[in-house]
Amino acid sequence: MIEVFDEIIDRRNTGSIKYDFAERRGKPADVLPLWVADMDFRAPAEVMQALEDRSRHGIFGYSEAGPAYFEAVQGWLQRRLDWTVEPQWLIKTPGVVFAINIAIRALTCEGDSIMIQQPVYYPFADSIRVNNRRLSVNQLVYADGHYSIDFVDFEEKIIRDKVRLFILCNPHNPVGRVWSADELTVLGDICLRHGVKVIADEIHADFVYPGHRHQVFAALKPEFSEITVTCTSPSKTFNLAGLQISNIFIADPVIRRLFREEMTCCGYGMTGVMGIVACQAAYTYGDAWLDALLKYLQGNLAFLREFLQDKLPSIRLVEPEGTYLAWLDCRNLGMSDDELDRCILHEAGVWLDAGPMFGDGGQGFQRINIACPRQTLAEALTRCQTPFCRL
Repeated sequence: MIEVFDEIIDRRNTGSIKYDFAERRGKPADVLPLWVADMDFRAPAEVMQALEDRSRHGIFGYSEAGPAYFEAVQGWLQRRLDWTVEPQWLIKTPGVVFAINIAIRALTCEGDSIMIQQPVYYPFADSIRVNNRRLSVNQLVYADGHYSIDFVDFEEKIIRDKVRLFILCNPHNPVGRVWSADELTVLGDICLRHGVKVIADEIHADFVYPGHRHQVFAALKPEFSEITVTCTSPSKTFNLAGLQISNIFIADPVIRRLFREEMTCCGYGMTGVMGIVACQAAYTYGDAWLDALLKYLQGNLAFLREFLQDKLPSIRLVEPEGTYLAWLDCRNLGMSDDELDRCILHEAGVWLDAGPMFGDGGQGFQRINIACPRQTLAEALTRCQTPFCRL
């Protein structure tokens, strides 16, 4: 099955954010995009067949998921993450970022402080600011090629800034950490001591490399479950982001009620039928496909690691423990962020995500999406080789 991931699929002229909107976003028309976090792989055949079967029916009226949907989601989370969820905990949304915004509005007031750990997925900070909340940052510590958490600073900032809500990213985008149970326990205990609720963005939970294990934060302690909004989705795992389906789990009935009420205030009622169909099929039949994908991504990661070591030694790979997004330390090139962007984008013709967009600590870094055919990854790296080798 691994061979299917080698297929080069032309995604242009499909309305793809990744491929069709470069010029509109100020990029060269012929740039090779390895930026936004969607994959260049087709969804599993069983998912495509389920969508085709449903489309042939021809009626796409208001729809809701039946018991089989929850059974598929529950089964997946139990098999893959060793997490048991209850039906009443589930709230479906069109995406995790949507859910984060709803949780912010439901659980905090304007002017409240919300903590994140930068460098981190940039919509976290955007969601805090656009909802008129205050940003509190617990800076991740980067030393010897590895990221860790400053727990003393975490607690001090919570107290100083009167933090009401913490957004956890696990596995962490973009630095690739899969936080251990011990690390998560320390974070959770601090949050409990100070009455801080948690949004746990665990959308990349299915992408963990050998030697590491994803720990669902809410599953560590019953007390953690009672303060947490856990965000999951098949969108990253099976490349279904355009179908807009996410599964949000909230064990505490009060938090769940507040979340639902805020969704109602926003006028959101139900998810689209095709997202429901795709999610159910993916979680029912997708194990073998995902296992093959993980092996392929390990091969891509090995290729990236060796290429950098042999041909671009000034760029250091921050070894990821999870996700299909690799974090590259480019500081030894001695370039400013503007110079680095210009070199990669206009000289190499490759589109990556610049580190500063992820906040403090992102300066001098770039994020690359390795969820593409190896030939595409090789072309992108080869394109970068010429301008950087001149330095």
